[in-house]
Amino acid sequence: MPMQQNERKTGRIIRSLSGFYDVQTPEGLITCRGRGHLRRGSQTPLTGDMVEITVEHGKGMVEHIRPRKNCFVRPAMANVDVLVVFAANVNPVTEPFLIDRVAAIAGDPGVEVCICVNKCDLDPGLDLTKIYRNAGFSVFQTSAETGEGVEALRDMLKGKVAAFTGNSGVGKSSVLNRLCPELGLATGEGSEKLGRGRHTTRHVELYKLAEDTFVADTPGFSSFDTDQMDVILKENLQFAFPDFASYVGCCQFRDCTHRKEPGCAVRAALDAGELEPTRYDSYLRLYEKASQIKLWELK
Repeated sequence: MPMQQNERKTGRIIRSLSGFYDVQTPEGLITCRGRGHLRRGSQTPLTGDMVEITVEHGKGMVEHIRPRKNCFVRPAMANVDVLVVFAANVNPVTEPFLIDRVAAIAGDPGVEVCICVNKCDLDPGLDLTKIYRNAGFSVFQTSAETGEGVEALRDMLKGKVAAFTGNSGVGKSSVLNRLCPELGLATGEGSEKLGRGRHTTRHVELYKLAEDTFVADTPGFSSFDTDQMDVILKENLQFAFPDFASYVGCCQFRDCTHRKEPGCAVRAALDAGELEPTRYDSYLRLYEKASQIKLWELK
C-alpha cells in the first residue's frame, strides 16, 4: 500500500550519506532529508536510529529521532545490540590495543562485544583467540575464503542489530558477503606491501540478513584513527574491562587506579597469570589517554 501524503510512519535508518537518510518502513524504503530542527539540534540522525517520518509531495522527511539505547562516533551508528570486532594475525596483523580500545568503548555503554579472528585459513590467530577467550569474550575463528566459522557467527547474530568493525583489510566485507552472497559488496584486497586494506567501505550501512537481523559494515580504521573514537572517562575504564570484574572492589584502597597502588587486586591477578598481559597494558595506555580528557571539553 503506498504511503499517504503527510502520513507519519516509523522506520529504521539503514543508510546515512551526505544528508540523505534511507529509512526502512513497513511500506518499503523511503529516502529522506532531516527537518531543519534536527540539523540545528544536538542530535544528528545516525544509521540504526528509529525515526518518525512524513512524506510530502513524494519527499520523505525525518521529523523525530526516537530515544536511543546507545550511539557511537566510530562507527557512526545507534542502537547497536552487538559489536563484532574483526582482527587477523596476517596481512594485516591486528594490534591487541586496537581491539581493546574498541571493546572498552563499547563496553562502557553496555554493548555486547564479540571478537572475530578472520583469515584463519592463512593463520589461525591462536594467540589472539587465547587472549580474548581468557578475557571472557566470545571469539569466532572465521575464513571468508573457505567459509569456516561463518555459520557459527550467523547463529550469534540472529535477532540482533550488529556492527562489524575493525582495522582496515581484515575482511569485514568479505565475511558479510559470505553471510549474504546476494549483497555482492565490494572488497579491498589487503596490500602486501603496506599490510593494510584500501578502505573500501566509506560509510555505515545496515544490511538485512533476516527479518529481525541487521548487520552494518563500517569503515576500517588504522591505529591513528582511534583518536577519533568516543572518549571514556578514566573513572569508568575499569568497568569496561570485563576480565577485571572479579578483582575490582577488592583492592586495599577504594579509589585504586590499578597502576601503582599497594594492595591492588588487579595487579595481583596479573602477577598470578589470571589476566592477560596485553589486556593490562591496554588498560594502562587507555588510562593515560583518559587522564588527558578535560571534563569541560565534553560539555
